[in-house]
Amino acid sequence: MKPKWWQQSVFYQIYPRSFQDSNNDGIGDLNGISARLPYLAKLGIDAIWLSPVFASPNVDNGYDVSDYCAIMPEFGTMTEMENLIAAAKEVGIKIIIDLVVNHTSNEHPWFKKALAGDMHYKDYYIFRSDKNGLPNDLNSFFGGSAWEHVPETKEYYFHLFAKEQPDLNWENPAVRKEVWQIMNFWLEKGVGGFRLDVIELIGKIPDQKIIGDGPNLHPYLKEMYQEVLAGRDVVTIGETGGVTPLTAPLYTDPKRKELAMIFQFQHMALDEVPKTSKWNLKPLAVPELKTVLSRWQTELPKEAWNSLFWSNHDQPRILSRWGNADDYPTESSKMLAILLHMMKGTPFIYQGEELGMTNQKITEVSQLDDIESIHYYEAEKAKGTPVATILQAINTKGRDNARTPMQWNSNKNAGFTDENVTPWYPINSNFQAVNADNCLADDNSIFYTYQKLIQLRKKYPLIVWGDYQLLATAETIFAYTRSYKGETWLICANFSDQKQTISLPYHAKKTIIANYAHEYHKLNGLTLRPYETFVVALG
Repeated sequence: MKPKWWQQSVFYQIYPRSFQDSNNDGIGDLNGISARLPYLAKLGIDAIWLSPVFASPNVDNGYDVSDYCAIMPEFGTMTEMENLIAAAKEVGIKIIIDLVVNHTSNEHPWFKKALAGDMHYKDYYIFRSDKNGLPNDLNSFFGGSAWEHVPETKEYYFHLFAKEQPDLNWENPAVRKEVWQIMNFWLEKGVGGFRLDVIELIGKIPDQKIIGDGPNLHPYLKEMYQEVLAGRDVVTIGETGGVTPLTAPLYTDPKRKELAMIFQFQHMALDEVPKTSKWNLKPLAVPELKTVLSRWQTELPKEAWNSLFWSNHDQPRILSRWGNADDYPTESSKMLAILLHMMKGTPFIYQGEELGMTNQKITEVSQLDDIESIHYYEAEKAKGTPVATILQAINTKGRDNARTPMQWNSNKNAGFTDENVTPWYPINSNFQAVNADNCLADDNSIFYTYQKLIQLRKKYPLIVWGDYQLLATAETIFAYTRSYKGETWLICANFSDQKQTISLPYHAKKTIIANYAHEYHKLNGLTLRPYETFVVALG
């Protein structure tokens, strides 16, 4: 089967509110992204995953859409969006938009008409009578009941996220037709595809307490393919939190004609206490990480396709989470980058990851912006949980961590916005040390490691298509090989802050990339420094 462009690409996620402010209102915008395209072209990425820029009341920072075919005014205009798509194309970058169609905003005209009694639009959503009280005990992902009462009509409506985000009724063919029209609208604008937010939830049957992976999910995705995607060389990336290597091919096997690839989150839950919430934490066990990532490398059929990522707008910064931001920020950032980018799948870089940006600790609830963290704080406070304990969890796993503005330089406001403007969210306090200008001026910076990893992926088919084998090593040594057409590379990472001696019976004939200055040859008995990571071609 002919390779697809997205199988050989590297994507870069932009959270537009925090990337670059061009008009000095303290909020990132579309023109700001356009102005930074030379930076992204220098990095070498092929596509931008653009978090939502649709019209929105911003209850959930744009993931509550009030008009899918209009741009949020603080981000710019439709003309500026069209200009961004065109300017990105000029430098070889595709724009992938974030489509949120599990739910809308309660400010969307469809929902307003539904509340006003229009029966056509009422069936766009999930309403139930309040005659017998709450329809059932399903809860929202943000806490509390998933059913919101409407006293005027004596009904409840269903919402898996905030009450301002009512879920769409995908069983209604008219809803699906609306979604196809929205997708066609944007494809005609020239976007390169869609990241489909929480797409595994669209097949829900709330009355039966079926939330993810409902019986009609795959028929809906097949219909999407036939009505919108067939014959178009575009990418679709499904956010599928509950998927496994066994079920992933149902989404991404090309013969099934559904999606191009998926986001899976099994590795992202490894520092959470099993069967509890994301806020109940435990230390990362590197052997568990090796097992999970390796399963996705070896158990996923060749025809299916996976994404590779450490961070996004919903996850804390990976350097603070699983790296060592205090003592080995550069070494551990490069370790994480090399380890992931040498795997099979399409890598996604989250803005600032290539600079070594970190979490920014907060000390009081007034500093929170994210609705999920605010709801968590309020619920735990009501239970009597100490404030310090709540804030510790939020500082570790909260979504605001990833949303601090991009750090471009060492000037006040880090070059994100004018020095006399207050940014929409505070700049991380380490911006004078951690910023793009500093990285670009240092040939040994994290930025150039990411740049080289992207260049290597374009040059060597082994990285894209090679077979994977995990090697038996000490617990905190993550070592694997990739093999393709008679050539084998070894990737070896010391996933710890301690020196480690490796026993690998190989001889390296060429060093491909490393995070310490060293030319590797004999590997048996080699002592690795903290977070030392290398890729070598074996002789």
